[in-house]
Amino acid sequence: MRKRSLFFAVLALGAVWELLALMINKPILPSLTLVLKEFVLEFPGELGRHFLASAWRVIASMFFSIALAAPAGLVLGQYASLDRIFSPVIYLLYPVPKVVLVPVVILFLGINDLSKIVIIFLILFFQILVLVRDQAATIRPELLYSVRSIGAGRRALFRYVYWPASLPAVLTALRQSIGTAVAVLYVVELIATQRGLGYYIYLQGSTLFDYPKMYAGVLAMSLMGLGLYFGTDVLHRKLCPWQFAHRSE
Repeated sequence: MRKRSLFFAVLALGAVWELLALMINKPILPSLTLVLKEFVLEFPGELGRHFLASAWRVIASMFFSIALAAPAGLVLGQYASLDRIFSPVIYLLYPVPKVVLVPVVILFLGINDLSKIVIIFLILFFQILVLVRDQAATIRPELLYSVRSIGAGRRALFRYVYWPASLPAVLTALRQSIGTAVAVLYVVELIATQRGLGYYIYLQGSTLFDYPKMYAGVLAMSLMGLGLYFGTDVLHRKLCPWQFAHRSE
C-alpha cells in the first residue's frame, strides 16, 4: 500500500507540473518530459559528476555527525553534572541558523570540501546531540538496575542499554535533518566552487539560461534528498524492528 501511494503521489505531482507548464507556456517552466529527457542525457556525464560531489559532502557530514554527536549525547544523558555544564552552551547554539556561519567557516577553513562538510555537520550534530541526550536521560531506572545487578559496568551499560535505547533517536534526528542539510548544501555550493549540484543549478539557470538542465539539476538534488531520507527510514526499520512490530501486526 505504501509503494502504491508513493507511485500515485509521483503521478499526481507530474500531472500538476505538466499542467502548470502548459498554463504558463514560458521557457522558465519547461515540461516534465523535456526535463526528464535532459536528466537522462546529462546524468551519465556532467550532471552525474556534480551529483557525486554533492552526495559525498552530505554522506561525509552524516557519518561524522553520528560518530561525534551520538557518543556525546549518551555521555551527557548519563552524567547529569556534565549536562548541567554544557546545556547552557547547547541551548545558545542550537537555535542559531547554521547557514549564517557559512562565511565564518569559509574564512577559517578556506574554499574546499571541508568547509562545506563542516556546515552540514553542524546542522546534523546539534539535532542528533539533543535528541540522543534527552533519550539517554529518560531511560527507565529499572533497566539500568537489572543490568547492573549482573555486574555490568559503564561500558556494558553503554553497549546493551544506552546505545540500543538511543539508536531510534539518532535515526529520527538524521531523517528529520536531511531536508535541511540538502537545502544548506545548495547554499554552500553557490560559493566559490565549480563542483556540486548547487553550482550546476545556478550555472544552468542564472548564467546559461538553460532551464531544462536547471530543472534536471533540481530533480537530481531532490532525488538525492529522497534517497537519503528513505535509506535512513529503511535503516531505522532494520536496526530498530521493535518500534515497527506492532504496526505490522
